[in-house]
Amino acid sequence: MMNPENTLRSLTQLARRRSGAWLGWFAAWISTCAYAVNDLPGGPAVNQLNLPRPATRIAEEQIWLHWFMMGICVVIFVAVFGVMFYSILKHRKSVGHKAANFHESTAVEIAWTIVPFVIVIGMALPATKVLVAQKDTTGADLTSKATGVPWKWGSAYLKGEGEGIAFVSTLDTAQRQMSDNGGAKAGETAPDDYLLKVDHPLVVPVNKKIRIITTASDVIHAFAVPAFGIKQDAIPGFVRDTWFRAERVGDFYGQCQELCGKEHAYMPIHVKVVSAQDYSAWVALKTAEKAAAKPL
Repeated sequence: MMNPENTLRSLTQLARRRSGAWLGWFAAWISTCAYAVNDLPGGPAVNQLNLPRPATRIAEEQIWLHWFMMGICVVIFVAVFGVMFYSILKHRKSVGHKAANFHESTAVEIAWTIVPFVIVIGMALPATKVLVAQKDTTGADLTSKATGVPWKWGSAYLKGEGEGIAFVSTLDTAQRQMSDNGGAKAGETAPDDYLLKVDHPLVVPVNKKIRIITTASDVIHAFAVPAFGIKQDAIPGFVRDTWFRAERVGDFYGQCQELCGKEHAYMPIHVKVVSAQDYSAWVALKTAEKAAAKPL
C-alpha cells in the first residue's frame, strides 16, 4: 500500500515543477513584450490577428477572398452541426423516439451531390480569377531580380528605368548586434522595425507594375511581402517570378518565408515605394555612384 506521506510529497513536488514551468513561460512572454512597441506601417502590427492592410489590388482581392471563403465555411459549419445537434436532442431515445428503418433516399443522395458541387464551383470561380491575376507578369514597367543568398537578398534591376543597378540587402548591423546580445536590455527599446531594417531597400515607383524574378544561390528561399500579397519561392537553378503594383508610397516589409538555415530569421525584405520623380532621382544617384566606383 502506498504511503500517504510519500504520495503527498510527490504531488507537492509535481505542483512545484508545474508552477515553475508556468512562471518561466510567463516571464518569457513578458520579456518579449518589450519588442512589440508600436504598429509598423507596411509591416506587422501589435496583437495583429487579421491580414495586413493591403497596398495592392491583388492583396485587396486576397483579403476579400479570405473572408468570402470564411463566410462559406461558417455557414456550412453552423448548418451541419445545427442539424446534427437538433437531431440528437429532439430524436433521442429518452423522449420516446425510435430510429427510422429505411435503406436509401434518392432525393437525399441527389441533394448531397449537387449542393457540394455548387458550393465548390462558387468557391473556385473567384479563387481562379485571383490566382490567374497573380501569375500574369506580362507588361511590367520594371523588372528586378531577387536572389536569395546566405542569408541576405541580392537585387538587380534588369529592365526599365534603373537597369543595371544592383546591390545586396543585409540586415542592419545595430539590430543584428542587439539580437545577438539577447534583445533589448534594461533601459533600451527595440525599434518598431526590429529585425526588418536593411542597409539597401528595394526602391520602386508607385503605380507601376513591378516584376520580381526570384532565384537562389544555395537553398530554397521565399520572397514575400504580405502588404503586396506576394510570396514566391526562390529555388537554386530555377527562375520563378511574381509581380505587384503598389498603390501608395511608403515602406513595406517582408521576410524570407522558407526555412533556409540557421540565419533564416535574419533575411528581411524592405521595399520602399516612392513617387515617379523621387524614383528618377534615386536612379540618377545610384547611376552616378556606380560610375564613380568604376576604375579609371
